[in-house]
Amino acid sequence: MAQQVSQRKQQELQQQYEQYKTNLQQIASKIGDVEAEAEEHRLVLETLEPLAGDRKCFRMINGVLVERTVKDVVPALQTNSEGLKKVLDELMKSYRSKNVEMENWKKKNNIQVVSQ
Repeated sequence: MAQQVSQRKQQELQQQYEQYKTNLQQIASKIGDVEAEAEEHRLVLETLEPLAGDRKCFRMINGVLVERTVKDVVPALQTNSEGLKKVLDELMKSYRSKNVEMENWKKKNNIQVVSQ
């Protein structure tokens, strides 16, 4: 009977550990996606910077290619870029706090990860 309880507790701990790992992996994946998008915005802004404001450029909006000028597109790109930085900061905070939470949980339950 005691062994059954111990085995059940072990399974619950294993499930909790897997859930922590899954959550951390999901957040890390989102961080990667946002970083890639932020890098794209940075590259486009760098490319457009030396160009004249009245120069024609094209922007994809919801799958539709729209003709604009550089002076119309740059402010929108800068706003989007700043928004992505804020989202990235929030995701990083979330990742760190979830990681700390997991480490505290591991200490509390005396969990040691064994690599195979």
